[in-house]
Amino acid sequence: MPEGLRAIVGPMFSGKTTELLRVLRKYAIAGYRVILVKPSTDTRYSVQKVVSHDGLEMEALVVEPSYAGISRVADLLLEHDVIGIDEFQFFEHSRELSRFLLELSERRLVIVAALNLDFRGEPWEIVKEILPYADDIRVLRAVCTYTDERGRKCGRPATRTQRLLDGRPAPYESPRVMVGGRESYEARCKRHHVVPKAPR
Repeated sequence: MPEGLRAIVGPMFSGKTTELLRVLRKYAIAGYRVILVKPSTDTRYSVQKVVSHDGLEMEALVVEPSYAGISRVADLLLEHDVIGIDEFQFFEHSRELSRFLLELSERRLVIVAALNLDFRGEPWEIVKEILPYADDIRVLRAVCTYTDERGRKCGRPATRTQRLLDGRPAPYESPRVMVGGRESYEARCKRHHVVPKAPR
């Protein structure tokens, strides 16, 4: 039986969910029992499914994004060989949750997909907590879609997620979590990632 902890990280539009679904389907085709978990806060494309930006989808177990939410379905998770967790950055930062996943990964294969940084360019605590323990980390990059005044796109490798409000970079003081897609976010390189500070 496969076991271990794998992490797929990167900015929005880097293909994290697509990669997670690809890996889970590969194990399912090989005859392993596969389950996909998503946080209840992610309702962008579907309430009951994980849907990638490019349209791939898979039925998911929807849980409260906390240790309590995961622990309630622990028995169901143990009935499967491979456990995928999408949008892991939305789960609460708690030692109990980290410990639970690490112990689970000693008996099952656990694969988490998560944003590397929030829109401010700062790491998510729960992601930072588990990465040192991952047996494998896949870092994905997107393509910077910043467009200058002449209409030219940057095209550099993008490692950041740019949040936009009314077409402008969201200020640092904006809420950290705001579920959205292309209408609210862009992939940006370091040079073009902008986080304005609110005037004092």
